[in-house]
Amino acid sequence: MINSSQGREGQMRNNCDPESRCRTRTDTANPLGQDQTPGARPCLTPCLHIVFQVPFVGLRDTRDFALSPLAIGTCRGARLEGTVLPVDDEFTPRLGRIGNSRRAGGNGFSNELRRAKAKLGGKSGNTRYTGRQLGRGSATARQLEFRQQRLAAFRMRRVIVKFHIARSGKGGGLGAFRAHLHYIQRDGVERDGQGGDLYARDGATPDRSAFLYRSEVDRHQFRIIVSPEDGVALGDLRESTRALMMQMERDLGTRLDWVAVDHHNTGHPHTHIVVRGKDARGQDLVIAPDYLKSGLRQRASDIVTERLGPRRDLEIARSRHAEVRRDRLTAIDRAIWRDVENGTLSFARGASNAAERFDRSLRLQRLAHLRKLGLAEPVGHDRWRLVQDWDRTLAELGRRGDVIRTLAHRFGREDGLERLATFDPRVGQDMTLSGSVLAVLPDDELRDQRSVVVEDFDGRKWLVGLGDIEPGGIPPEGAIVQIGGRKPRARSSDRTIAGMANEAGGFYSEDIHAGADPSSSAAFRQAHVRRLESLRRAGLVKRMPDGTWPIPEDYLEKAAEFEAGRHGNVRLSVRSWLSLEQQTEREGATWLDDLSAGTQTRRLVAARRARLDWLREQGFLPPGEQTLGRDARSLLVRRDRARAVARIAEASGRVEVELHTGETISGRYERPVDLGAGRYAIIGNARHFALVPWRPDIERHRGRDLVARRTAQGVSWTIGIRRQRGRSR
Repeated sequence: MINSSQGREGQMRNNCDPESRCRTRTDTANPLGQDQTPGARPCLTPCLHIVFQVPFVGLRDTRDFALSPLAIGTCRGARLEGTVLPVDDEFTPRLGRIGNSRRAGGNGFSNELRRAKAKLGGKSGNTRYTGRQLGRGSATARQLEFRQQRLAAFRMRRVIVKFHIARSGKGGGLGAFRAHLHYIQRDGVERDGQGGDLYARDGATPDRSAFLYRSEVDRHQFRIIVSPEDGVALGDLRESTRALMMQMERDLGTRLDWVAVDHHNTGHPHTHIVVRGKDARGQDLVIAPDYLKSGLRQRASDIVTERLGPRRDLEIARSRHAEVRRDRLTAIDRAIWRDVENGTLSFARGASNAAERFDRSLRLQRLAHLRKLGLAEPVGHDRWRLVQDWDRTLAELGRRGDVIRTLAHRFGREDGLERLATFDPRVGQDMTLSGSVLAVLPDDELRDQRSVVVEDFDGRKWLVGLGDIEPGGIPPEGAIVQIGGRKPRARSSDRTIAGMANEAGGFYSEDIHAGADPSSSAAFRQAHVRRLESLRRAGLVKRMPDGTWPIPEDYLEKAAEFEAGRHGNVRLSVRSWLSLEQQTEREGATWLDDLSAGTQTRRLVAARRARLDWLREQGFLPPGEQTLGRDARSLLVRRDRARAVARIAEASGRVEVELHTGETISGRYERPVDLGAGRYAIIGNARHFALVPWRPDIERHRGRDLVARRTAQGVSWTIGIRRQRGRSR
């Protein structure tokens, strides 16, 4: 291939002159290889003198090579210093890292190139790890996706499956887990109208306390709702649920610790399932997202189809036709939504077969019903215009209908419920509402988001969404509350993202963050990415293929609305944890005692008159007086507290201690107790207990050991038992 005589090196020294073209030939195994000397140009120094193989990597500014299986060449214009390696010697180049080695913030052109490519639809080679294959059940989910169906998909019985992974959080897990079990049991109703009972894999009733005790060490738990469309025809949901959980155990390859409750109090029977976050070996249970999103639903559909048989044509037609006049979001609406462009729906001319004609007829009938609701109007032949947020309005109507049916089932009547109004602080942020809690209803049962129905003192009923609320912080039925609007606010991380995007041309990424704030840690930047991921799942932002996030100009407004949707844009204040009826003859200071004589509403006037009559009969209020004196009020507070202390001491056999400023008590937060003057928390150990003022954030620590300290402003606590100076408790 190449002359390897001893004179070759000297010839190369003579030929490689920076001021002239190199005359060294390029010899190649390819018989078509030709001398490239005439087209050569001087190369930069220093450079590698001899190049092996093509294609090569890491060599700069060398001449082009003939594309042959093997090519050996010399660069032109190299200044030779030292000894040139003989071409017969073995030489293994050490290749450096490929790519842009500059630090974050300095690769602006590369970022711009990737963004432009992504906007044009090009695929990025830098694919992000999504975690889809992480966890148990990933293989099963893929098999179910591509399996041969015995029946057509439209013949299968439809089942809605929702899930939520509830994290234990920073110390609040056990309280949240306990509250969720309490909620689903309290709201659970069997077919015979009795309260919801827990059940598990066998016929015995599981021990709720034992399940919670085992869950104390869990990092998370899985909350699942299974709602068969034909739940009424299915009848008893327990056997289907047990069959589903057995199949889930086979798919995941481990035994599961779970409990379930059936709900038959609405028109859609469904089952709540709680699965512990540990497998049979006590390790953290990680389930593949694809299995939870689709695999579990397909398994449930298989089980219901096996029990009831496939859907017949008449059933399918009846099911679809029943959706035409429903005041809620339906499958027909979702199909319409997919075809709407700029708020307008257009129908194609004619229909090719009977199925298309049937679908067209359903859509037209549905649009006629939406027209009656004021959500759609015809604008020409085969063209309809839908109002803005028509789908959201339908979802709200469906939620309102569910509330009315739930209240009618609970109270046995529907009179007055059709006038149920929705409290929306966005309409009037200065609006306030005062009244008593008529009912507490589930809003998002998976995330323990609640709504309350409040009857104001004029007799009007309002539906109020509370969003996320601390376990135990929801007022009981009958409690007196005041509700107002709360201005939605974006998080501090949202403001950081918006600020960096403003400086980076409307984009955010970890690299941009690192360049703008080099002192930030990787964990801190990842927290901002997780925030964007949660907003992406809500459809508020998008992620580009290279991991860059375009940030819209109204990002902060969208983030604030997202927070309002999660945590509510409602401010709730409990004026009294006792109902008006309980306050009337309560031997303690109450909210009614502070009402002014100018109260106008009939309900409050009657309650206040009854309260004043009782106070006079008991000698706390002189005849003719309308206001409770300071001494009488203090006496009522002491008596109310003394009765509560006596009941707790008698039931537990412990001694009450009253904390003074600077003193502490080590014990466990047991539960709240409601008095006329407010709510108190019971903190106790084996020998003593104390009543301290209650705060909503202590509820997340119910059942945990803590140290309470009395201060001049109130009570502070520290989680965990440790030695404290002061009284020994």
